[in-house]
Amino acid sequence: QVQLVESGGGLVQPGGSLRLSCAASGFTLDTYGIGWFRQSPGKEREGVSCFNRGGASIYYAESVKGRFTISRDNAKNTVYLQMNNLKPEDTAVYYCATDTLRRVYGSGCLRYYDMNYWGKGTLVTVSS
Repeated sequence: QVQLVESGGGLVQPGGSLRLSCAASGFTLDTYGIGWFRQSPGKEREGVSCFNRGGASIYYAESVKGRFTISRDNAKNTVYLQMNNLKPEDTAVYYCATDTLRRVYGSGCLRYYDMNYWGKGTLVTVSS
């Protein structure tokens, strides 16, 4: 019943922008912590940005702070990630994930291993 569907990935030049969307179904958006994660070949999966449970707080990885912005539309039950000034090192599969078991608190929503439900991901490639 719980489902997360990412979209918006693609090929973009360095310095460009993309907006990713995560459409959630099967639960109310603010019920759990939810966020964006990414993984590139040979690298550990990392948290990019997330909302804590209730959506009152936002957290960012230091590598994207000032460039990426997370937002949400509760009416659409959708979370977005606006990515600006993209760099080649941002190339990765981007995943939306949530903590339906309520194991996450505070900045713990950036820890991928604490999330228990994942979308299939969308590929972002930053290259000229």
